[in-house]
Amino acid sequence: MNHVITEITPLSSHDCFYLIDRYKNKFDFPLHRHAEYELNFVENCRNARRIVGDSMEVLGDYDLTLVGGSLEHTWETYQCTQTRIREITIQFSEEFVENVFFSKTQMSSIKVLFERAQSGVAFEIPAIMRLYGKLDCITHAQPGFYRVIRFLEILYELSIDDHYHVLASASFANQKTSNDSRRVHKVEEFINQNYNKAIRLQQLADMAGMTPTSFSRFFKLRTGRTVSEYIIDIRLGYAARKLVDSTMSIVEICYDCGFNNLSNFNRRFKSKKGCSPKVFRENYRKNRIIV
Repeated sequence: MNHVITEITPLSSHDCFYLIDRYKNKFDFPLHRHAEYELNFVENCRNARRIVGDSMEVLGDYDLTLVGGSLEHTWETYQCTQTRIREITIQFSEEFVENVFFSKTQMSSIKVLFERAQSGVAFEIPAIMRLYGKLDCITHAQPGFYRVIRFLEILYELSIDDHYHVLASASFANQKTSNDSRRVHKVEEFINQNYNKAIRLQQLADMAGMTPTSFSRFFKLRTGRTVSEYIIDIRLGYAARKLVDSTMSIVEICYDCGFNNLSNFNRRFKSKKGCSPKVFRENYRKNRIIV
C-alpha cells in the first residue's frame, strides 16, 4: 500500500503566498500533492524529469511550471548530473485564487491562467527567459507589499505569454471541458461520459446537427484535434488515472477504457506518454506520498 501522510504546509492563512529560494544537488522529494497552487522555477536541471499528473517530461537547463491544487507532481533527479540546482518555489492558496479581485476585467487573463493550472502548465524557453529577471528579483524584494506586487506582475506576464503547453490530460486531472461552442461542448461531455463504449462519428455528428464530414472539420477547427484523436486522448487520460489509483490489471484497464486491442492500447499509450503502461505505473507509484 502507498504510504500516505498529511502535511501542514508553511503557508499561513494570513499570507498571500509562501516563497523559498534554495540550491540543491539532487531532487529527493517524492511524488506528492497538496491543496495549494505552486509556481516552480528550476535552473541548471538538464536531464532531470518532471512528473505532473500523467505527464512525464525530461527537462533542459530551465523549467518553469504552474501546478493547480491537488494535482500530483514531483521533480526527479533521473539522469541529471548537475550539483548546483536552483529551485524557486512559490505556493499560494485556493482562497487567493478565488479572490473576487481576479474576477475583474483587468485580471481576466490571470483567471484563465489559474484554470489552465488545474492540469498543470509548463512554460517554454522564450517565456522563461523573458521572466527570468523577475523571478530572480522577487526573491530579493522586500517581504510584504512590494513582493506581492512583483508576484502579481509575474502571474500577469505568464498569463499573456503564448509559449506554454498544458501537461496533464483533462480526464486524468478530472477537469471539465470549457469549449465556447455549445455543440462541441455537448459532444465533449458525451465522450467524457461514454469513453468506455464504442463511439461512432455519425452519432456525434447527429448530436451536433451536422453531416459527419462537416462535423469533423468543425470539431478540428474548434479543438485543434480530430474526433478520433480527442477520443483516444480522453481514454488514455482515464487509463493513466486507473493505472495510478487502482489495482486493475493493464488488460482490464485497456478494455475498461474503451480500447478493444491490448497491443494497440500499449502502442498508443507509449506514443502519448513516452513509456508503456507498465513502466508508467512503476514510475508513478515508487515512493509515492500524498501530502
